Amino acid sequence: MNNAPTPPKVGFFVTCLVDLFRPSVGFASIKLLQLAGCDVDVPESQTCCGQPTYNSGDRRSTIEIAKAVIDTFDGYAYVVGPSGSCIGMLHQYPDLFEAADPYYERARALAGRAHEITSFLTDVVGLARLQTAFNGLVTYHDSCAGLRELGVKQQPRQLLAQVEGAELTEMNEAETCCGFGGTFCIKYPDISNRMVSNKTANAEATGAALLLGGDLGCLLNMAGKLKREGSKMEVRHVVELLAGMTDQPAIGESAADLAYAAGGR
Repeated sequence: MNNAPTPPKVGFFVTCLVDLFRPSVGFASIKLLQLAGCDVDVPESQTCCGQPTYNSGDRRSTIEIAKAVIDTFDGYAYVVGPSGSCIGMLHQYPDLFEAADPYYERARALAGRAHEITSFLTDVVGLARLQTAFNGLVTYHDSCAGLRELGVKQQPRQLLAQVEGAELTEMNEAETCCGFGGTFCIKYPDISNRMVSNKTANAEATGAALLLGGDLGCLLNMAGKLKREGSKMEVRHVVELLAGMTDQPAIGESAADLAYAAGGR
């Protein structure tokens, strides 16, 4: 008789930015989920969470997107994504529907099953056996949505404590917005630029070699600013470090950049 526990069935929510700009974040996430003993599926029918339309005031389109996401992730014990911003949007779904709408209860159920990945790994499945090493100082940026909507703060730091050789040094104002804010950076570019300048200055002041975070929008924003400033600081999603996937170019870098840094042409 087999008394082994059934692995939790996880529907992995890739997110648009990961799919289009940083697939390695998705692969690292799946690696960690499988290490935690999860049965991971990536539904092909998934699409955007609807946050751009929601923030732009297009409620009708957002409702249609939300229905599609709810339909896609029916049947999974958990829905996990590498973005506090996108998972936070899933938590907003119940507010889109009237209580009499059949999708209302389904939206509530999805919100209850939807987790940002570092929160899921620590708070739900209790991953405590990482065998990853990174020798150097790292610093961490707390993304607004994960921090304020989902309470993601200590979870990534608990996981980083398991990485052999990695030393976390906190930057000033780690909880302050980087200035990305989705459409905010387009509507208010001067304010956004000032905010990201403050953020990169605080990150560099730590002396860390690596700037980490849990939302790709923030990371793309900060990596772009650091590159324009000529900084050597690398930027990565936290799951890439946790999964031991730091042998590929950092965000904003290419293989050619790595070759040049190593003395190649």
